[in-house]
Amino acid sequence: MKTRLSGAREAAEKLAIQALTYIAQDGERLGAFLAATGIGPDQIRVAAREPGFLAGVLDYLAGDESLLTGFAAEAGIEPKHVGAARAALGGTWEREIP
Repeated sequence: MKTRLSGAREAAEKLAIQALTYIAQDGERLGAFLAATGIGPDQIRVAAREPGFLAGVLDYLAGDESLLTGFAAEAGIEPKHVGAARAALGGTWEREIP
């Protein structure tokens, strides 16, 4: 059972990284993401190491239907897979402010 859960988490993390890449590939999408999260472009790598960041990426993606459907189409998945991946990651992301 634990292997199945860890496999689901790994798959969810990969999907979240793919989603972040999708967001970062377009300046407008990236700008909106950075504005919504309050992080700067130079802080993404640091933020990505924070617990829950990848869940936060999926939360952001799921909160914008146009963004969600665009990502799902590019990734070749059903939009509902983003929600399933989000559930597999659990937790929430709250940005650590230095």
